Amino acid sequence: MGVTDGARLERLLGGEDLSWLVARVRKRMERGESLDTNVTLPGATAAQRAAVQRLLGRPPRPGHALTVSLTALDRLLRDSGACSAGLEAAIVTLTGEVVDRRAATAQLERSWQTGFEPLRAAVGQRPELQEWFAELNRSGLVRRLAGSPAQANPLLHDLAAVIGQLPASGEPLGRFAARVAGRAHALDDGEPLGTLTFGAARALSGLAPGNGAEWRREVWASVGILRDEVSTTVLTLGLPGNADGSTGRALGELREAGQPAVLTLRQVVRDQISTGARRIFVCENPVVVSAAADALGPDCAPLVCTSGQPSAAAMHLLRQLAAGGAQLVYHGDFDWGGIRIGNVVFDRLPARSWRFRATDYQATARSRTPYSHHLAGSPASANWDAALRPAMESTGTAIEEEHVLDELLTDLAQ
Repeated sequence: MGVTDGARLERLLGGEDLSWLVARVRKRMERGESLDTNVTLPGATAAQRAAVQRLLGRPPRPGHALTVSLTALDRLLRDSGACSAGLEAAIVTLTGEVVDRRAATAQLERSWQTGFEPLRAAVGQRPELQEWFAELNRSGLVRRLAGSPAQANPLLHDLAAVIGQLPASGEPLGRFAARVAGRAHALDDGEPLGTLTFGAARALSGLAPGNGAEWRREVWASVGILRDEVSTTVLTLGLPGNADGSTGRALGELREAGQPAVLTLRQVVRDQISTGARRIFVCENPVVVSAAADALGPDCAPLVCTSGQPSAAAMHLLRQLAAGGAQLVYHGDFDWGGIRIGNVVFDRLPARSWRFRATDYQATARSRTPYSHHLAGSPASANWDAALRPAMESTGTAIEEEHVLDELLTDLAQ
């Protein structure tokens, strides 16, 4: 332990002109650096040089730089009786306990990594989550959300439990959260666990990056968790249905009656709709569905309507149908809004054009004029056909699905 003479130690090192030396030694101790070295103060004042000369009992030296041997200082403190335990003990006496920051940082990092162990185990057998887990560990997102290992440990424990239950089987978000994480709102937007789980759901879904409430519903639905399960819907006509569930049987009956069917996200996720159809027509506007029901009734080919920007229910249904072997073909309005909706459909679904290319636009524009209105708004390029935007800008005319109903119905009748 050693013996310290506080008064003598204060006289030796406590003055203002030696405060730089005390601070320099303390910083080295905090960094875990050796004290068997020299420290130098460039541009020292005359008072600082005089203080060192008195401390070490050495004659004045030329120049403004001031160098002190910490080894000599340690020996001086021990031999003088000011602090028999040496320089480190003296600095603690003068300035308080010193934390080795390097060691503390290493310990903190070990604590963080220990917190990740339950999650590491949960994703160990799931290759589809390996890249997500590596990025999560690398990005520091958990540290920003949790703030400390003590708060991260329960968060990551809950995250591991949630991931172990994915995909779910069409369970409402709040009920799933209450069952697995103990709180009905644990997976809400803005909640740390919700943020982390959504990232895992994105990785499991394989969906392209997106934004907005419908996209978030779509991601959750892709792993069997329902948000707004009955408020987001999709309009259909002529889907064959099947006898495996209530939704499939209802679709079959409505097809025989030639009536449209509105399916909720709940139905689409829970009932895993499979039609066996080889081609699914997809349109943008409900007017096409109405006209097809009136004109074709039960003879209409399978038709799904996005009703503008496709809802989570529409996207999930179309992915199910495509996964079952159906070829999706899409038509929308030839206006700038319709082009943007088309980009969403073609970018995020394995769909082909249904009379929705530059050649289709030009043929219709030549044969049917004048139209109800001119193109308005900010132009957009069509990702599926580079020639479409120039053709539309050249003509300057909007062609909505109402204008080409006869052609669309002809296709649907086949």
